Amino acid sequence: IIMKDIINFLFEAGMLKKTPRSGYWFLGSGSESVAEHSFRTAITGYILANQVTEADCRKTVLMCLFHDLHEARTGDQNYVNKRYNKIDEKAAVKDMLRDTPFKDEMESLINEFNECRSIEARLAKDADQIDLIMELKQQKDLGNKYAVEWLYFAQQRIITENGKNLVREILETDSTDWWFDKKTDLWVNDPQI
Repeated sequence: IIMKDIINFLFEAGMLKKTPRSGYWFLGSGSESVAEHSFRTAITGYILANQVTEADCRKTVLMCLFHDLHEARTGDQNYVNKRYNKIDEKAAVKDMLRDTPFKDEMESLINEFNECRSIEARLAKDADQIDLIMELKQQKDLGNKYAVEWLYFAQQRIITENGKNLVREILETDSTDWWFDKKTDLWVNDPQI
């Protein structure tokens, strides 16, 4: 194992923190990096996989973490870009991982994710879409009327029953409910505010 190859890979993976998800340009509001997206996608994948007895949670989470790894080299291609650009994701991943000791496992997980045949891949695909749905729901709650239309189409891509159940709950939950307790007089009577 040549540590320099691993360090170079880690520096390259760090580019995902600087790589914007480009679909928000069309939505007109919101923003996030590919790394931010992958982080919550992995957490969502963990939650979904824990609800399915036959699913390998570790495998699902790793697929979620690695599914957009190629974008460190290719950038994020939104739906308009994809009409005109052909991205060779496999070549990008193969080149990124070429000199690393974990290339076979990562490539295998990414390929399995893209083939979407296993329960883990279907859960990871749902987690990917659910992260988008959560971002769209937040933009809808903030008044972006286009987010409503986008939400409809994103919901159609959910595969598993657990994913569909989670999405139904997301759509019923205000994105501020986790912190904005509107049932308390703290907002009026707290002397520290």
